[in-house]
Amino acid sequence: MNLNSIGLLGATGAVGREMIRLLEEYELPIRELRPLASRRSAGTQIPFRGALLPVREATEEAFRGLDFVLGAVEAEQSRHFAPMIRAAGAIYIDNSSAFRLEPEVPLVVPEINGADAFGHRGVIANPNCSTVIALMACAPIARLSPIRHISACTYQAVSGAGQAGLEELERELRAHAEGESAEPRVFPAPIAMNLIPMIGSLTENGYTDEEMKMQNEGRRILHAPELLVNCSCVRVPVLRSHAIALTVETADEVSPEEARAAIRSFPGVRLALDEAGRDWPTPLDTTGGDPVWVGRIRRDYTRANSLSLFCCGDQIRKGAAANAVQILRLLTE
Repeated sequence: MNLNSIGLLGATGAVGREMIRLLEEYELPIRELRPLASRRSAGTQIPFRGALLPVREATEEAFRGLDFVLGAVEAEQSRHFAPMIRAAGAIYIDNSSAFRLEPEVPLVVPEINGADAFGHRGVIANPNCSTVIALMACAPIARLSPIRHISACTYQAVSGAGQAGLEELERELRAHAEGESAEPRVFPAPIAMNLIPMIGSLTENGYTDEEMKMQNEGRRILHAPELLVNCSCVRVPVLRSHAIALTVETADEVSPEEARAAIRSFPGVRLALDEAGRDWPTPLDTTGGDPVWVGRIRRDYTRANSLSLFCCGDQIRKGAAANAVQILRLLTE
């Protein structure tokens, strides 16, 4: 499949800019990169391979002649532009939540279910950032025995809310250092020196839509339609990289030693013990990189066939931009 002309929808946002850096970092053989964004961002210049590329307004005409489009926009915008992208004959790799649960749209993490990407009908979905990071840690174990149940608690960085989230934490930290107060604008409570156990919108079952994503998306990615996930999502005062505590129940017993061996041989995952000489990862360990780090692997002595572990991953890279670019690379290689 040709990798000649690539469009990037949402090129001026945090994830879009990261995608551009990754296209350059991965040295993909791209003939043309076409940055696209809203009318107010048109004319902005973005660096790529030593040149400055002008951002074009995203219109129906702007997608013509493209082979692929990487999407880094919100779900509503993605639904608006997807028909135009398909009509132009391009394949759309979408980072939003718009199509993740559509049966005809593959939901892909290349290391886990990369083959699903080749069954696309013009659109491929990128999973939620916490789902990607958690499943990268769990997938090596699933290769040893099917996973029946996951208990998860996420500790999500403020950059998960975009640039505004980063600015909110920095503003509140400055105010705290100066003995002043700062009213929250992005999050429902102050985030500096605090935790917020609420991410997303509440659903009828009492969980938020962010918490339900790990089960709903995990079933598709792991090809496990009966998978059960109990998830709590917490916003923490960390700039970048999500951390997740997991307990995984498998159909058959898997020892911690077997899990470590499986993780060592699984692409895109690292043992913290191997990388840092300690058996626990931190958000700072993974910031700016693609691998998901895993540690604290131990038996859950309260439940049969269960392991507990702790993982960290950069949600802007592997949780979003890198996963999308890796799908692109998979389709062309």
